[in-house]
Amino acid sequence: MTEERKQKLRILLYDYFIITMGMSLYVVGWTLFLIPAEITGGGISGLSALLLYSTGFPMAISYFIINVFLILVAIKMLGASFGIKTIWSMTVATVLFWVTPGLIKEPLIDDIFLSSVLGGMLGGVGIGLVFTRGGSTGGTDIIAMIINKYRNISPGRIIMYCDVIIIGSSYFIFNSPAKLVYGYVNMWVVSYAIDAFLSGANASAQIFIFSKKFTEVADYINQNAHRGVTVLDGTGWYSKEDVKIIMTVVRKRESSMIFRKLKEIDPDAFISMGSVMGVYGNGFEKIKF
Repeated sequence: MTEERKQKLRILLYDYFIITMGMSLYVVGWTLFLIPAEITGGGISGLSALLLYSTGFPMAISYFIINVFLILVAIKMLGASFGIKTIWSMTVATVLFWVTPGLIKEPLIDDIFLSSVLGGMLGGVGIGLVFTRGGSTGGTDIIAMIINKYRNISPGRIIMYCDVIIIGSSYFIFNSPAKLVYGYVNMWVVSYAIDAFLSGANASAQIFIFSKKFTEVADYINQNAHRGVTVLDGTGWYSKEDVKIIMTVVRKRESSMIFRKLKEIDPDAFISMGSVMGVYGNGFEKIKF
C-alpha cells in the first residue's frame, strides 16, 4: 500500500471515529437528560421518543425502522451512492439507543428546563461533529435533502418545520404546555449549538491562495477536492513582482482538507477565506423555480 493510500485510509478512519463520537454525544444527550425528563426533541429521535412515551415501544427499534425507510427512499430518489456515512451514523445511534437507556433509572437532575438545555447542548455538539466529517444523522436531514432537490427551500427551514410538528405533537400525549415549551427550548439549543460549533462550516467559502507553488496547489484542488479553480494574474505592490492568485469556491467543511494539503505543499502560502452565500452552479446548488 502506497503512502498516499495509507494517508487516505487514516483520514477515512478518523472521519468515522469522529462521527462515532458525535453520535455518542447525541445519544447520551437523549438518554441522560431528555428521555428521563420525558422531553421531546426534534428529528426522528423525537418521533421515536413520542412512540416510547405513548406506547413504551423501544426507541432503538422505531429509530432504526424509520431511518431505514427514509434511507431506502433517499437511495431511490438521490442515487445509490447516497450516504455511507449516514448509514454508519444511523447504525451507531441505533446501537447506542439500545444499550444506553438502561444505564440510569432516574433523571440526573430534577430541573426539567436544565435537562432540556443540557440535552440540547450535547445533541448539538454531537451533530456538529458529525457534520464536520461530511456525515449526517439521517432522519429529517434526508427529508430536507429530497425536498431541496426539487424545490429551492432551505434545508434548515424544512428541518425546522419537521421539528416543530414533531415537538408540537407531544402536547397530545402529555397535555402539558410546559412539556411543549421545554421541547422547543431543546430544539433552539440544538440549533444554536450546531451553528456555534460549526461556525458556518456547512456554508460555502471563497478562498484566495497566494503561493509560488500555485500549479501544484491548483491541481490538487481540481483533481482531489474536485472543485473548480481560477488562476488570476496579480502584482505584489510592495515587491513589484508578478504573482499568481488561486481563487476557488468550496464548502466550508471541505476547507480543512485543502488547508492540510496546502500546509504540506507550501507552508508559506498566504490564504484569504471568506463566507459566501447563494453559490449556484456545478457542484453547488441548482437554481430552482
